[in-house]
Amino acid sequence: MTKILSQAKTYLCVCLLLLTIGCKNKNEKEYKSINKNGSEEIEKLYLKYLTNTITNLDSIKGKPINKQKEHYALARKSFKLLEPILGYTDKDNYKSLNAPNIIIVKGEVSRDTRVLKPIGFQVIEETLYEEPLDVKVLNKAITVTSNRLKLIRKNVLLKLNDYHIIWLLRSEIIRIATTGITGFDSPVLNQSLKESSYAYKTLIDIIKLKEENFTSKSLLNEFVKLIETAQQKLNHDFDSFNRFSFIKTQTANQLAVLLKIQKDWKVKFPFEMALSHEFTSVFSKEMLNQDYFTDYLSDTTQIEEKMILGEELFNDKSLSKDYNMACATCHIKELAFTDGKRTFDKNQTRNTPTVTYAAYQKGFFMDSRAGSLEGQVVGVVKNHNEFNMTMDSVISRVMNIKKYKKQIETLYKNKRTDFNIRHAIATYIRTLNNFNSKFDKNIRGEENTLTQEEEKGFNLFMGKALCATCHFAPVFNGTVPPDFNDTELEAIGVPNLEKKALSDDLGRYNLFKTEERKHFFKTPTIRNIEKTAPYMHNGVYTTLEEVMDFYNKGGGNGLGFHNEYQTLPFDNLQLSEEEIASIIAFMKTLTDKEY
Repeated sequence: MTKILSQAKTYLCVCLLLLTIGCKNKNEKEYKSINKNGSEEIEKLYLKYLTNTITNLDSIKGKPINKQKEHYALARKSFKLLEPILGYTDKDNYKSLNAPNIIIVKGEVSRDTRVLKPIGFQVIEETLYEEPLDVKVLNKAITVTSNRLKLIRKNVLLKLNDYHIIWLLRSEIIRIATTGITGFDSPVLNQSLKESSYAYKTLIDIIKLKEENFTSKSLLNEFVKLIETAQQKLNHDFDSFNRFSFIKTQTANQLAVLLKIQKDWKVKFPFEMALSHEFTSVFSKEMLNQDYFTDYLSDTTQIEEKMILGEELFNDKSLSKDYNMACATCHIKELAFTDGKRTFDKNQTRNTPTVTYAAYQKGFFMDSRAGSLEGQVVGVVKNHNEFNMTMDSVISRVMNIKKYKKQIETLYKNKRTDFNIRHAIATYIRTLNNFNSKFDKNIRGEENTLTQEEEKGFNLFMGKALCATCHFAPVFNGTVPPDFNDTELEAIGVPNLEKKALSDDLGRYNLFKTEERKHFFKTPTIRNIEKTAPYMHNGVYTTLEEVMDFYNKGGGNGLGFHNEYQTLPFDNLQLSEEEIASIIAFMKTLTDKEY
């Protein structure tokens, strides 16, 4: 018996050894296969730009001011050359290094609140070009930024498959179109167009390193030529650059050829991120993978039937305590699912927001207190000034209606009736985003009806007026492209005009009492804005002209209401009346056809 056990142990050890060797050989083969297709060379490129960035940053300290600015420009150039790879492979570090120069608050939901001072290039740029120069603050910003980059360099190990490369290329194309050309990360120098050209250069370098992948070299040459043409277009002054034409032609053509490349390479994706795998227009329903914005992927069967049920529940007043209120009571379809009132009644303190395009968010309610549409339903049900119910009471009422009971039991095979009711309503809301406005159809080339004033308005919105640095395309809300994994909150200083002071509503602060979050609210979509007056969380402005005047003057601070943590990236916009009229004309083109 002992001999048999001994032989068995020996056999097991041999099997484990062979398995280990096999796995090692398999991993080595996979790694060699990846590197054979250019990953090793891409890593060398990455390290080169990392090192150049660090070297030039470290060279800023102690130099005369003109030399400091020269080294900063070189460091920034290297960082933008680095951007396509860093922005894809290390999203969190990229975000930190390229963040606006405003306080960062993390950990509120987990009750581990941390208030962090920003680091990175925007901090350095604003400090370097501010007079008088604060050398101590500048040197600290440089040290922290450089040390972060050195840590990244120390831990570099890129293993990029073909689908990673396609993801990387697509991500950078969208980043350039939605934030790169808007002035989002060049707050003082307005070098966004030139810097986008640098990022494009890296895309050319990467695609050339993948030359062996192509069955048709003409496809490689076509992509390179498109990028080079885009670079030429970007050789332009910031304010008069035609972003509408650039996105409609350059970005769309790049995306179309990228689709051909992924088919040529026979790329298979293991899963889908926020950006879908097949789209050619930034402004289309096909661009964003809606499932990415929900945690409830198990409930994707019979979606159309669940949507129909959800619409019925959305319009049913029996979900409220006194049978006098449904979701549709405040969210009226003809008004793009708002109610046209400053506040719904005397008990409400906030304006009713549209639920169109609500699917593309990572936070819900104006203070982002809910993490999903399903969670938002709970908030409405429990609110004493809204449905004033418990979810158990809602379940009881819904399941006592035979039609609903049958629908829920047929459509959902689990016993989570609470969730199923909420999921049905959320499923309906997720259909309220059609991307079929006049603007969408024009930028997709489906019609040619946009006026010169409307096109100029878009170009101002995406450029000089800096609107798109908070209202990000294509949804024009606070969900940040190209990863779309965070919906930003801003403090813009909305006033209470009757009291001639800032609004009494402290927004996000009310949830966690974080001082640095006073007056912070989620950035809403401006799609269908023509139908959703009055505006701001308290409905203080009744016209778009009033809204634009508020921004043009510099928000709350510009009106003389001190707001220490205001996040607007400007003191005032200095827009002419003609420019304001153009921006408003553009915003009105974002009204979906059905409204």
